[in-house]
Amino acid sequence: MIIRFVKMTFETGKEGDFLNVFNNSSEKIRSFNGCEFLELLRDVNQTNIFFTHSIWKSEKHLEKYRNSFLFKETWASTKVLFSDKPQAWSLIKK
Repeated sequence: MIIRFVKMTFETGKEGDFLNVFNNSSEKIRSFNGCEFLELLRDVNQTNIFFTHSIWKSEKHLEKYRNSFLFKETWASTKVLFSDKPQAWSLIKK
């Protein structure tokens, strides 16, 4: 099992645009083979910072998603809204 966190910082005023992208793609991502969980979190004090928290059956499942058309389409719509480079962590629960 792979636990994935992605931190994304958006340009102020672009948060709504990102929420539209997320809301339009989240169910498709949740349905993607190997995705066991997906949620969106928002920083309490810096409301332009979001985190996705997802759980994948394996690294292979995550990589298959990251190479999919769904990811490329979603990421293309998301990355144009960033004000800072995103950060990602893949973790294993011990």
